[in-house]
Amino acid sequence: MTQVNEINDVTDQASSSAPKAGASSWQPLRQPVFRMLWIATVVSNIGSWMNDVGVNWSMLTLSADPLSVALVQAASSLPMFLFALPSGVMADIVDRRKYLLFSQIWVFVAAAGLTVLSLTGQVTPLVLLTAAFLLSAGAAMSSPPFQAIVPDLVEKSELGPAIALNSLGINISRAIGPALGGFILSLSGPWMVFMLNALSVLGVAWVLWRWKSEPTIQRLPPEHFFPAVRAGLRYVHAAPVLRNVLIRTMAFFLFGSAGWALLPLVARRELGLGPGGYGIMLACIGLGAICGALLLPRLRKGFNPDSLMVLASLLFGATLLALAFIRHFWLLNAFEFFTGFAWIAVLSTLNLGAQRSAAKWVKARALAVYLTVFFGSMTLGSAIWGQLAAHFGIAASLCAATAGMVLASATVLRWRLNKDPELNLEISELNETALEIDIPHERGPVMVIYEYLIDPNDAHDFMICVQEIRRVRRRGGALSWSVYEDVLKPGIFVETFVVGSWIEHLREHERHTVNDLLIQSRVQAFHKGSQLPEVRYLVAPGKQ
Repeated sequence: MTQVNEINDVTDQASSSAPKAGASSWQPLRQPVFRMLWIATVVSNIGSWMNDVGVNWSMLTLSADPLSVALVQAASSLPMFLFALPSGVMADIVDRRKYLLFSQIWVFVAAAGLTVLSLTGQVTPLVLLTAAFLLSAGAAMSSPPFQAIVPDLVEKSELGPAIALNSLGINISRAIGPALGGFILSLSGPWMVFMLNALSVLGVAWVLWRWKSEPTIQRLPPEHFFPAVRAGLRYVHAAPVLRNVLIRTMAFFLFGSAGWALLPLVARRELGLGPGGYGIMLACIGLGAICGALLLPRLRKGFNPDSLMVLASLLFGATLLALAFIRHFWLLNAFEFFTGFAWIAVLSTLNLGAQRSAAKWVKARALAVYLTVFFGSMTLGSAIWGQLAAHFGIAASLCAATAGMVLASATVLRWRLNKDPELNLEISELNETALEIDIPHERGPVMVIYEYLIDPNDAHDFMICVQEIRRVRRRGGALSWSVYEDVLKPGIFVETFVVGSWIEHLREHERHTVNDLLIQSRVQAFHKGSQLPEVRYLVAPGKQ
């Protein structure tokens, strides 16, 4: 369950942007709703970390099998793999406040149920895995909409500091929660930890209940669920930088999951610690993450995203080796401090890469895909390392993960995060005739045709440049794209693409970004006609 608490950190940092000059780091706390929600979220996350300690320790008490312990991590990560994308779609097409309230009620019911079962002595390994799954499912539901509402709570100039404050709150709870959970666990047992987690959710629900969000004015009808899913996946497929982020995410977390999955086993079996000692180890990771979050702005000035990612990955690999062989409690905690430092550096780098490569209209869905890859890798990795530890020992499993981490760092040679540092994904309005045509929204498919007149000497350069338009059309929702040359009229090139319906074509106009407009202007610069390229719209006949 440890990684469930990374979700808010993932989504908070993922939407960050540089604050305007003069914006104080604490200025967003002047906004009443943001301040109350920030405090309530810190308390709730402390409860979640306490719950993690209770679940992991309860599983260690019930079963010494390394695979069973590692499956707690897998059960916590699997819901994000299964539900992050659907939740991202829901965050884009429904009332986010009501959806968030539902997710908080879900978490409260799951935590309260685990409390009752623990208090009555009915907890089994299956109950713990089921509870971990249900609690993580609630987190999966809330993550994309929590990310999406931040701009609604603060001024635009305060968005960067607001994201930084959310990240700081996550790491504060990471430092406090495990140690507090271990202390309470040693005094009263797991049921108290589970109960406090359930109560901690109520504060967030209360703030959301009182918050009255501004209604969103939409010119077009909301998307339906499955078309919205397809649109999000098409965008990811046509966004090269985002694809690179996803590949690097899978490479790191597949091997990095070993540190989280096997940490409880090292604490209990190798070091002979109780719940208090295990909580201290997690608190050291949290302190390292706080220091990492505070130092990252300076580190980014000296290292580009790829260099920072490689250095943090290698540092994390070194901490895996320390976890494999060091059996001195405080010396190992010193290395766990750097585990938190490296972890937050990698998360921040990947999250910012995902954010800057996703346009606003699809941001929740793009981040949901990122979360799906993140937690899918964590789920698969946790099961693999637990299985290896059961057959070959904890040290051997951690050594294998370290070797994999070194190999994963080499992905920087092929998939770079700073491939296109000049991306501008702010929405840009395109005023074209298509927007004024009165056609039923459901009519389609629609073929859009652009006709260019190109100087034969520029034909080769035009064909290279027009390939960038292919990605623009695909990201906007095009089902297919092609370009043809008229052999009977030298210099005439025709670009065609097909969208599913007229409403999808209208949405395509709403989705154009400044970067898309720049690419389109480069292509149109090759056109030698006196006016812009001629545009035609061919719509499939309606039913007679």
